[in-house]
Amino acid sequence: MKSLKMLLRFAIVGGLILLLLIPLSLIKGVIREREAYRDEAYQRVAQSRAGAQILTGPIRVVPWTETREVEVVDAAGTKKKEKQVEQGQWLQMPATLKVDGVMQPDERRVGLFRVPVYSWKATISAEFADDDYPVKAGRVYGAPFLTVGIADVRGLVGSPNLRVDGSALALLPDAGGVSGIGTGLHVGLPGLEDERGGVLKGSKVELELVLDGTRSLSVVPVGDDSRIALRSPWPHPLFGGSFLPNERKVDAQGFDAQWAVSSLASRAQHQLRNRPDIDAEAVSVELVNPVDVYTQADRASKYGILFILLTFVGFILFELIKQLRIHPLQYLMVGLALAIFFLLLLSLSEHIAFWQAYALSALACIGIQTVYLSGVLKSWQRGLGFAVMLSALYGALYGLLISENNALLMGSLLLFGMLAAVMWVTRRVDWYELGARLS
Repeated sequence: MKSLKMLLRFAIVGGLILLLLIPLSLIKGVIREREAYRDEAYQRVAQSRAGAQILTGPIRVVPWTETREVEVVDAAGTKKKEKQVEQGQWLQMPATLKVDGVMQPDERRVGLFRVPVYSWKATISAEFADDDYPVKAGRVYGAPFLTVGIADVRGLVGSPNLRVDGSALALLPDAGGVSGIGTGLHVGLPGLEDERGGVLKGSKVELELVLDGTRSLSVVPVGDDSRIALRSPWPHPLFGGSFLPNERKVDAQGFDAQWAVSSLASRAQHQLRNRPDIDAEAVSVELVNPVDVYTQADRASKYGILFILLTFVGFILFELIKQLRIHPLQYLMVGLALAIFFLLLLSLSEHIAFWQAYALSALACIGIQTVYLSGVLKSWQRGLGFAVMLSALYGALYGLLISENNALLMGSLLLFGMLAAVMWVTRRVDWYELGARLS
C-alpha cells in the first residue's frame, strides 16, 4: 500500500504536467495570432504603398499573327476547310544585362508592428544583338516593342528615364500583353525590314528609375550574361531566390552583394518564353528585422514543458528526501508561474528589445516563485536554492535561443546534465525505505 501511495503521488504530478500543457498551448496560440497580425500589417503597407518588387527585363518583343487552313469535320460528317488565326509573341532576351542600384531602407509603423520598406534607385543597361526572325508560311510580324516587367508599378517614383541607342523614349503603361512579368511598362521600337520576317537590328538600352517596395526586391536574370549588384545601408539582409550572391559583404554599415548569372545556369529565359504561368527564377534580397520576437518566443515556449518537468522533479526530491509535504495545488501554482513567463516574454518583447524582455520576464517569475517557495518549503534558504536553479534554467534557455545553429547540441547537453545531476543526488536513496515512510 505504501508503494502504491508513492506511485499515486508520481501519477498526480504527471497529471499536473499534462494539465499544464493547456496554458502552454494557449500561449502558443497567442504567438501565432500575433504573427498573423504582423503579417496583416505587412499586407496593409503593401496595399497602401507598394508590395514586394520583381524586375523583369528589359525584353524586346515582336508580336505575330499566323493564319492557316485546317481540315475539320462538321456534325454531319462533312469535311471542310477553315481558317484558324493564332497570335503570339517572339521574345528576345538581352545578350548582356547589368543591373545596379542602392536600396534606401525605411520603416512604416502599423500599430505595434514595424514594416521594413525601401526606395530602390536603379540603373539598368542591356545590349541586344541582331535577331533574325524566321519566315513562316502564313505568319505576319507586327511592330516590335521593348517591355520592362515591374511587379507593382505603384512603386514607381517619378518618370523613368529610358534611352535606346542614345535616344530618349517615353515609356507607356502595361507590359504590352506579355505574360508572366507583372504589369510593367513598354515602348515601341522601329519595325522589322519585312513584316513576313527579317532582322531586328541590335540596340543598347539604358534605363534609370526609382522604385519603392516593401521588404523584398527580386531581379530576374533574363540576359545571356546577367550582372546584378545591390547595395543598402540595411545591416540585416536575407538573400534568397534561385541564386545566392557570388560576392557579398555584410556589416554594421549595410550590405553589398553581386551576382553573375549565365543563361546556361538559369531557366529564366525558358520559363518566360514557355511557362509564363509560373514565377521565373530570380535573385532576391529581403530586408528583415535582426530579431523576430515571435519566432524567438515560439522557440522559447517549446521548452516550457521541460521547465515544468525539471522543477517538479526538484519538488519531488525535496518531498521525498526532506519529508516535506507539497500539495498538488502548490505544484500547479508553480507550474502556472513558469508558464506565464512565456506570455510575459511575448508581450514585453513587442515594446522593448528581446533580451530586455527576457531579463525582465525571468526576473519577475523568479522573484515571485522565490517568495512563494520559501513558504512552501518552510525555508528561505530552500526558496533561494530553487531560485538559483531557475536562474540557471532561464540562462540555459537564453543560450539555446541565441545559438540557433547549436540549439540541438546545447539542448541535448542540458538534458544530459540535468539527468546526471538527478542520478548523482539520488544515487544512495533507498526508494523502498522512502515508500515505507509515506503515511
